[in-house]
Formats: sequence, C-alpha cells, structure tokens
Amino acid sequence: MKEEIRQNGKTVLESEDGLSVGMIFNNLTGVNLKGLEYRNYLDCVLLPMGLKKGTLEMFPDGVPVKSGTIR
Repeated sequence: MKEEIRQNGKTVLESEDGLSVGMIFNNLTGVNLKGLEYRNYLDCVLLPMGLKKGTLEMFPDGVPVKSGTIR
C-alpha cells in the first residue's frame, strides 16, 4: 500500500513501508513531539522536505484519512 503526505494537493512524501509516513505525519503535526523538541524537528525538516506551516493530509492508497497542521 502506498502512503502519501500531501500539502496543498502536492505529494511531499510517499512510501510503501507501512510505517514511516504515519510516524512522520505525527511528528510534523505535533502528535509525537512537543515544545522545543517539536520546534527543533520542524527547523530540521521543513525546508529540506519543501514544506511550509499549514495543513497536511495523509493518504493511504489515494484516500484521505488524516488532516493536521504544522504550527
């Protein structure tokens, strides 16, 4: 199963490993990380991944199942 993270309709990350996309989505939306740890994570990944603050969506096999916000 292909999983994707999209921002503004554009795929910014995809994988078929069944684990990494969900974990990264949760990291980006502050579920797994809080406070300074979250800020530091965003500082390291936003620009290299081509992301901006705002809404993200997660799609397994092209079906939207989660939405979250990078703050």
